Amino acid sequence: MADFNYHEALEQAARKQGDKLWLLFEEDRIGFATMDQNANRVAHALLDLGLGPGQGLAIMMPNGPEFLYGFFASQKIGAYAVPVNTELKGEHLSYLLHHCQARALLIHHRLYPEWEKIKQDTPNLQHILVGTAEASAGWTVPAGARAFEPLLQAGQPEPPAARPKEGDICLLMYTSGTTGQAKGVVYRFGRTGLNGIGIIAKGFYKPDDTIYTCLPLFHANALYVSMPASLFAEIRLALGRRFSASRFWDDVRRYGATTFNALGAMIPILMKQPERPNDGDNPVRFVLSAACPVTVWQSFEKRFNLKILEFYGAVDGGGFAVFNLGNAPVGSIGPLPPGAGRVVDEDLNDCPPGEPGELIFKVDDTKEKRVEYFKDDRASNEKVHDGWLFTGDLVYRDEKNFLYFVDRKKDAMRRRGENVSSYEVEKVVNRFPPVLESASLGVKSELGEDDILVCVVPRPGESVDPEALYDFCAQEMPRYMIPRFIRVMAELPKTETHRVKKNLLKSQGVAEGTWDEEKSRGRRK
Repeated sequence: MADFNYHEALEQAARKQGDKLWLLFEEDRIGFATMDQNANRVAHALLDLGLGPGQGLAIMMPNGPEFLYGFFASQKIGAYAVPVNTELKGEHLSYLLHHCQARALLIHHRLYPEWEKIKQDTPNLQHILVGTAEASAGWTVPAGARAFEPLLQAGQPEPPAARPKEGDICLLMYTSGTTGQAKGVVYRFGRTGLNGIGIIAKGFYKPDDTIYTCLPLFHANALYVSMPASLFAEIRLALGRRFSASRFWDDVRRYGATTFNALGAMIPILMKQPERPNDGDNPVRFVLSAACPVTVWQSFEKRFNLKILEFYGAVDGGGFAVFNLGNAPVGSIGPLPPGAGRVVDEDLNDCPPGEPGELIFKVDDTKEKRVEYFKDDRASNEKVHDGWLFTGDLVYRDEKNFLYFVDRKKDAMRRRGENVSSYEVEKVVNRFPPVLESASLGVKSELGEDDILVCVVPRPGESVDPEALYDFCAQEMPRYMIPRFIRVMAELPKTETHRVKKNLLKSQGVAEGTWDEEKSRGRRK
């Protein structure tokens, strides 16, 4: 049975629900049918430009209805969408736009200057559509481009005659590139994996639920989880412009959101906001979380009067996922799928309980579970081989086969003969009261292996004393895990999905102003 495609999920919801309210974005209120009809209008316009099956539409837009109009339109005509990180610029932007081979670009007017700087490197882009909905009066569309919004007022609201062909590319979702060059993960029509999202959505959500996401639509969590789940469950989707810890709960109440998805540091950052008397007075029933630290799990649930459901998955995870729906201990990502998953060492031997190893999943002979990187057979073959998909993530299992996340394999450190998890270092550092968030990484040591550098951001209005933080770590960590270097920063460099750009921090190394325990105290640990 072929998987549902994105446009089919929208069309089905529009047929069944008509113009019942679907999307809430700031002051906009858009029904299922209106979204579908506007996507049809844009689809006809794309056909008129010569786009169709096998051709790409790059979308470099912030969260908003326009992103979705362009995205669904591409799916309706059998083209492939390429969501583009709105923070990209320079060589990173030119690489992605050239690599993806898209023929058209839908770009926000504020971002147009970044494309203009590198347009000579992207001759594949023959059509530039500029989103002008938020442009100030007097702003004019540059020569050679055309405004996107008029397409919503013209054209036919009926579906285009051109329809996708199963097996063609429907989506290129580029990885964050936090540890190397970004790779385009290929999704194909009829093999999207959305059927699994539909099954989960119909079991999780109630008819009066509202899913809230402030994560960017160019990332898999919003585009592959929150948005299609709302279509399959035929419930409201509230879309935030971006994550803001200070405004988060106000937006949740404003939209009447009953659930939201959280990634990485979001929950710890929300916990470090000043407490309010009405923290527990909110409409949220549950949070679908990825990588919630065990140290704040239960306190977050109690403070905000909700339930955390943990999940593990990845944009290049081949559709595999692990869930803790209350059927595993706090801190666990869920049970190891029997017969489908293993935790292995470098020689592919099963690790005993408590010993970290790479999580791998068994891949059958069909293509549904295979990971494919665009124009990169080598990376594809390294990801999936010998019947197994290698996640690149380190986990351990307990005696009952419940899994616990340890670290990205590439982020793990080796110090004094011991393996050190950056995730475990950060969990301790983040418990130091003045610290808002942190990132730990290995830096070259004169003794070989790694020394540990931790970059910390203070909570608003506070400061971090490196010596006091070091002493805190010395009380809470084994000796080999204690960071030698501490760097206080105003903010951590991040992707739009709140993943720290550790490759950038590694390239900076021990920057000027970094506190060094050995030089400060004149002794070696």
